[in-house]
Amino acid sequence: MGTRPEKTPHPLGAGTAQRADRASKAAPIRVVQLSDLPIVAWGVERLIESGRPTMTVAGTARSVEEALRLLKDQSADIVLLDLDGEIGTQGIPELLDGRRTRVLALTTSCDAEFCDAAVLAGASGVVNKRDATDALLKAIEKVHAGEFWLDRVATGRIFIAIARQRASKDPEQDKIASLTRKERLTVSEIARDASASTRDIAQRLCISEHTLRNHLTSIYSKLGLRSRMELYAYANKHRLVAAARVRHAVAEARPRR
Repeated sequence: MGTRPEKTPHPLGAGTAQRADRASKAAPIRVVQLSDLPIVAWGVERLIESGRPTMTVAGTARSVEEALRLLKDQSADIVLLDLDGEIGTQGIPELLDGRRTRVLALTTSCDAEFCDAAVLAGASGVVNKRDATDALLKAIEKVHAGEFWLDRVATGRIFIAIARQRASKDPEQDKIASLTRKERLTVSEIARDASASTRDIAQRLCISEHTLRNHLTSIYSKLGLRSRMELYAYANKHRLVAAARVRHAVAEARPRR
């Protein structure tokens, strides 16, 4: 009788090998990288590809605009956002808007307030680059399954922050509530880049410049504003886009009875 060949251990450990076995017949989790740090992105891509067939890199973008084009051209389950470059958390609501895609943040920062801001903006969790490599692969799986990648301490901080936001009733909320969905999308674009031209914003929203001007006229009237610069300041002050994402995140994070 012949002897059985020994199994070669997976280079990233048993956890990765088990995931590969479970996902052998399932569609891979499609990950879009959003990073303006090329060397880091190169390494992270190879780490994710080591998790095949569970997951794969569907593309890499160096800006929110580029990521949105990728998401428009092909489906993706996760956007892996590197917070250590110049991109920041401002684009998270836009990446999520109207999509089933989830955002997972990646950073070297241990600053709790900085990491919490990403979750409050809509991210489903934050992975620290100092963690073991397998932690990122686990986080991608968990977030893809609809869970949050947060420890208990961070979860507690997030709920306290949300409770405080609700407790401090903003008298402007009635005005904000009167905005239509299309008007909120317009505000989101203005808040993202105050220097963008009317033509650029209209193209991003897939509407005509005439329609955009009509939206802005209505928005100014409802919010009591006079210019795009005032709207930019107002939107950032009142966190118009992030507020909706926070309410959604709280609903998803609560345990079901």
